[in-house]
Amino acid sequence: QVQLVESGGGLVQAGGSLRLSCAASGRTFSSNAMGWFRQAPGKEREFVAAISWHGGSTYYADSVKGRFTISRDNAKNTVYLQMNSLKPEDTAVYYCAARRTFVGLGVTPNQYDYWGQGTQVTVSS
Repeated sequence: QVQLVESGGGLVQAGGSLRLSCAASGRTFSSNAMGWFRQAPGKEREFVAAISWHGGSTYYADSVKGRFTISRDNAKNTVYLQMNSLKPEDTAVYYCAARRTFVGLGVTPNQYDYWGQGTQVTVSS
């Protein structure tokens, strides 16, 4: 079992930056592939970014590529999402997720086994 707790959300103006953190506890964190998803009101949960267990492989949704960066520090059991050049359409609840497997990167919610409670990101125009 892995417990995930997100932090770092908030209100920011368009063009600004935020860094989200996801602290993991429980089962060995370093063997889990991790991901970030987001869900805006009335919309389905969508993939944002994923990172391999060792941090050497990453993958991004086209909508955030070049603006967001996912990273992890296995010594701190933490995964990060650096968000730059934020746009109003980035407004959503952001969720951290973990896969049981260390093989491959997941891009759909059903490929993940553990979820955090979410943190709100609001970008004003």
